[in-house]
Amino acid sequence: MSFTDFCFRRCGWVFAAVAMIGAAVPAHAVELKVSRAALERTLAQQLFGGPQGRYYLKGNAKSSCSVYAEEPEVSFTGDRVQVKLKIHAKLGTAVSGRCLGLSLAPTAEVSVVPEAEGETIGFRDARIERVSESRELNVLLMPFLSHQIPSSMKVNAAEMLRKAVEGSTLTTGYKVTLDRLKIHSMTIEGESIVVDVDGDISVN
Repeated sequence: MSFTDFCFRRCGWVFAAVAMIGAAVPAHAVELKVSRAALERTLAQQLFGGPQGRYYLKGNAKSSCSVYAEEPEVSFTGDRVQVKLKIHAKLGTAVSGRCLGLSLAPTAEVSVVPEAEGETIGFRDARIERVSESRELNVLLMPFLSHQIPSSMKVNAAEMLRKAVEGSTLTTGYKVTLDRLKIHSMTIEGESIVVDVDGDISVN
């Protein structure tokens, strides 16, 4: 049984991906797949981990007038990653615990292109696909969509793989160390971003 086959059976797909990179020798390029669901979880953990899964752009849960985003949905279209969000806004003046003004509930959407940033899967070329019809609300939405959303979806591929092999000694008897990882290119295929990587690992 090869070391790669052993890892598939004992350590799961992430460890197997590391094993395919090599064992104490320079590696040939392999593919690492990051699913749409994984990106969605990353975004939810980075921005929407607060109470009720909301991210407040203005105010907080106790504010009479506030703006928040929730329920991020990630999808792939062509070579772009689409992120759709539900927005809830109460715009106006707070009076006696109430917000006197407008209540809006638009859907906002931004798309980005995956790009390698060293060991990290990053995103560039943010394109606003949909915002509200309110100029006041869009002042908050535009920077949130074009900057905070892309930066909160970044995935450090090397860190992810290192964490996956931290317990390798207990589970397999081998101590596996990821020494180097380099991302060459990324493409969107089906429900995943396929990342072409190579690197070096040590097995003791």
